[in-house]
Amino acid sequence: MASLSSCPHCGTRPKEEFMIRGDAAPVRPSAMASDEAWHDYVHLRNNPRGRVREHWQHVAGCRRWLLVERDNLTHAVFSVADAAAEGGQ
Repeated sequence: MASLSSCPHCGTRPKEEFMIRGDAAPVRPSAMASDEAWHDYVHLRNNPRGRVREHWQHVAGCRRWLLVERDNLTHAVFSVADAAAEGGQ
């Protein structure tokens, strides 16, 4: 049985249609930020266990960026929203 994920534009689709970009929390530093701020942004990431917000792209469908809130232990999905509508991507 295939795992399914939801897209607010295309409906329920096989999980293979989605690419996970990663944690949606990091905020890109300004162009004039210190080297240390850029180093932290590029190389240092939290890896929490449990409920997280991630950027996903529906690469084999509408190609839209999504904000997905899920549990990275159980893979339970709590919410999926269009990233542009949420102020992301």
